[in-house]
Amino acid sequence: MENKKDYKNLLPLGSVVGLKETEPYIMICGRIVCAEGDDTIYDYVGCLYPEGVGKNDELIFFDREAVETVYFIGFQDEYELVYRTEILDKLGELEVINGEMVEKEAADE
Repeated sequence: MENKKDYKNLLPLGSVVGLKETEPYIMICGRIVCAEGDDTIYDYVGCLYPEGVGKNDELIFFDREAVETVYFIGFQDEYELVYRTEILDKLGELEVINGEMVEKEAADE
């Protein structure tokens, strides 16, 4: 049985969410990311809304399970749909090796 994480259904960039036990509004500015010096791969990275990105220490890394409320779904056009179906849906299990994200299968070869 394959234990592949479903990346295809991630919220698009620009989506505004509320997280459990955090600031009221977080805007998603990245997907499938890891923080520097951290081997954890997160579904999202966001920044405070409406302030936006100011300094790196203001970035908030989180997984979809932390999302309590979706206030706004970001822009979606044909590029987003292609990205989801041709890139995100085809990703396998990921891991961080030497600070870089790689597919586990590729790393094991």
